[in-house]
Amino acid sequence: MKLNTTTFGDGPSTVGLVHGLGQSGELWHDFAAPLVDGGEHTVIAVDLRGHGDSPRGDSYLIDDFAADLVDTLPTGLDVLACHSLGGSIVPRAVEALAPRYALYLDPGFQLALPTSGWRARLFWAAPTLSLVISALARRGHQQQAAAAHTPRTRELTAQAKRKFDRRMIGEVYRDIAHHPFVPAAPAVPSTVLLSAEGDAVVPPELAADLERLGWDVRRLDDITHELWLEDPTRTTEAVADLF
Repeated sequence: MKLNTTTFGDGPSTVGLVHGLGQSGELWHDFAAPLVDGGEHTVIAVDLRGHGDSPRGDSYLIDDFAADLVDTLPTGLDVLACHSLGGSIVPRAVEALAPRYALYLDPGFQLALPTSGWRARLFWAAPTLSLVISALARRGHQQQAAAAHTPRTRELTAQAKRKFDRRMIGEVYRDIAHHPFVPAAPAVPSTVLLSAEGDAVVPPELAADLERLGWDVRRLDDITHELWLEDPTRTTEAVADLF
């Protein structure tokens, strides 16, 4: 599936951006700004299937999302960056896209979701409700992040939520739960930037494994999971050497 894209800038270096669940490519506007201000970068942000202005899908498996990226983004990007759900998708597309560098912002590598036994049966009987209940535990963090958003980010967030195909929620989380990221040497040089909530998606043992395998793991310990929306300046500064 060809995805809708938003392009920022027109410089010679090309960056691809892949958002998280319920978001959109336009929301990268503040993250992209310092990259394009100097005239050195073209930034291409996708709307994943069922998000933004991209078509809705008949299926929302992670492999479907990955195939869409390969159909849409150019090969040989200078940097391919992703967040959360995007971090579950990019590992399955990175070899085909062959960017010079990959950047993972709080990637959804491993989620603490049940896959067997009675807990799993209860959880997946009503996955949307179960996930909403789970999300209440981080409501304070969500409020912290939202308070730091610019008016434009708030507007684009509301717009993204209206366009988001919520039918995908159970299918996406079930696929991630049953087919988690398997640590291996990175296909291309790769950096993981974790927030204060990063242990929820990249547990400490996994982070240590990644470092042993040659991944560059960094942290911003006082910013929440939506680090590129909460503080785009500090987020870009933390990885400025990659661009």
